[in-house]
Amino acid sequence: MRFDLPEAKKLTLEMVIPIRWGDMDAMGHVNNTIYFRYLEIVRIEWLRQVVGAPDPVGEGPVIVNTFCNFLKQLKYPGDVLAKHYVAKPGRSSFEAYVTLERTDEPGVLYATGGAKTVWVNYREERSVALPAAVRALVG
Repeated sequence: MRFDLPEAKKLTLEMVIPIRWGDMDAMGHVNNTIYFRYLEIVRIEWLRQVVGAPDPVGEGPVIVNTFCNFLKQLKYPGDVLAKHYVAKPGRSSFEAYVTLERTDEPGVLYATGGAKTVWVNYREERSVALPAAVRALVG
């Protein structure tokens, strides 16, 4: 599957994530589920910086779709450079994209992925308009 970042993307965060010994599986490479964890780590850190801690009785993000394209095998030891981008804002949603590369191989993509995020009222379980602070960063 081909991965193309949208033209109107914004780089919002770069983060280094260490590859842990326990991230590997019996085949000697990082398990496919861990790539989704790396995507989640950078996404959650960006959201925390933008809107603070989640409020389970207020409003906030819900992931409605996520994907990952595995391009090369990550292996321990090493560090992953995760680059987080946002694009395609809607009334209540936006898309996030992440690229993963090793810090010792700058520019070589090991995985690409992303998620569609919808802003919701947690109590009412329905979508609401993106907060102004989020819209300003995404739009």
